[in-house]
Amino acid sequence: MVPDLTMRGQDDPHGRTITARPPTVGQLAARIHDLAARPGGWWRLVGFDAVPVTISLDEVDGVPAWLATWPPGYRTTVHVHGKTRVSTLIAGELAEVVIAPDGVTERPLKANRVRVHGSRTHAFTNPGPAYAVTLHA
Repeated sequence: MVPDLTMRGQDDPHGRTITARPPTVGQLAARIHDLAARPGGWWRLVGFDAVPVTISLDEVDGVPAWLATWPPGYRTTVHVHGKTRVSTLIAGELAEVVIAPDGVTERPLKANRVRVHGSRTHAFTNPGPAYAVTLHA
């Protein structure tokens, strides 16, 4: 006689609840790096409206990606991300304003560098005369 090893259809033979792990910072960064290397797949979606435009691209291995355009002079509200996210500046200028207990700092973002956004209080501004384009995961 052959024993039944299927455990009554359970995914885990020990009865534990299996939860999906969130993507790592490395997986998020790799996703952004891959997208930035293939602008032919998303550049046509860039919109130049008077308000910021955010467009969902796709989701690969549980990692959603989106693209954003920032009009000249636009500033986000001050916010904190609930999850770790990454982004990269593709075109234009953006500056990040970080609000911390020891003060407020503003620094320009460098193009084509992956930026990790953790749980800090910040805002973004487009100080330049042209639209800024970013990719996010």
